[in-house]
Amino acid sequence: MTIRESMEEWEAQYLSPYASLSRNTKGREIPEPLCDIRPEYQRDRDRILHSKAFRRLKHKTQVFLSPEGDHYRTRLTHTLEVSQIARTVAKSLRLNESLTEAIALGHDLGHTPFGHSGEAVLDRLCRDGFAHYKQSVRVVEKLEKGGKGLNLTWEVRDGILNHRTSGHPSTLEGAIVRLSDKIAYINHDIDDAIRARMFVEEDLPSEYTDILGHSVRERLNVMIHDIIANSLDKPQICMSPGMEEAMKGLRSWMFEHVYMNEIPKAEEGKAQRMIELLFRYYMDHVSQLPVEYRVMMEQGEKKERVVCDYIAGMSDSYAIDKFEELFVPKAWKN
Repeated sequence: MTIRESMEEWEAQYLSPYASLSRNTKGREIPEPLCDIRPEYQRDRDRILHSKAFRRLKHKTQVFLSPEGDHYRTRLTHTLEVSQIARTVAKSLRLNESLTEAIALGHDLGHTPFGHSGEAVLDRLCRDGFAHYKQSVRVVEKLEKGGKGLNLTWEVRDGILNHRTSGHPSTLEGAIVRLSDKIAYINHDIDDAIRARMFVEEDLPSEYTDILGHSVRERLNVMIHDIIANSLDKPQICMSPGMEEAMKGLRSWMFEHVYMNEIPKAEEGKAQRMIELLFRYYMDHVSQLPVEYRVMMEQGEKKERVVCDYIAGMSDSYAIDKFEELFVPKAWKN
């Protein structure tokens, strides 16, 4: 018996009857020989972790554009925090931790530079539209490894696609990530907003904090415990009604007081104009795209989609560098 087979046997004996067992995966679009050490979802986790798109997340905005200070969240730290929360829940419910982690690590790979503001401008410019959750799937299916993709299992791709609020993941592991994403960004965006001196903890509505908790640490603890208590040995992932309503209420308050606030959005107009100029430049100068993107067009991909792929893959700093290279005059030197 190989190490992989012994681990699959452990899953079958120990995990919940509602867990997604590695041996029961629907598989990959391109069949591959099984690894002798790692079950399939662990292989997917490793592939995402070693991908270029994952590394680029460290220089992509979460909420605050171009913040001064090292402690504001980036898309990478958000992803790691989602993964930590999701793994805690999955392990407590005896669900598949490797599948959960793979979905969590891959859920935001398709995010643009400058957060949702970058996503909004590409969605406006591209006739076929642009959504980060669809782009995340495109990254793992098509864009990584020079157009070959990562060839991930069906369950991981399904979880990545359906992590948004309106999504319906097919596995409980995917449902955990969907809920963990919201828990992470609500609480950690509060932490960043307090750091930015937008408000203090006591300004949060007591009708929500009296239920959820009066600090980031307390809220995370309360919400995670609530999910576990209400989902243990059940075929669904859910929160208690009161807890879920309080979370939704606090999320709505955050949209009004943080996400649409002038402080995190102060540079948004500039960032969006920059992305639009980059988009229009590469639409008119496709020969300036990297070779792997030109090859995609030769293989039949639409020009608009390929230009979106290139820009969406940029980090904030790379987008700024490209903009300066293309549009900002250089000082003449003798």
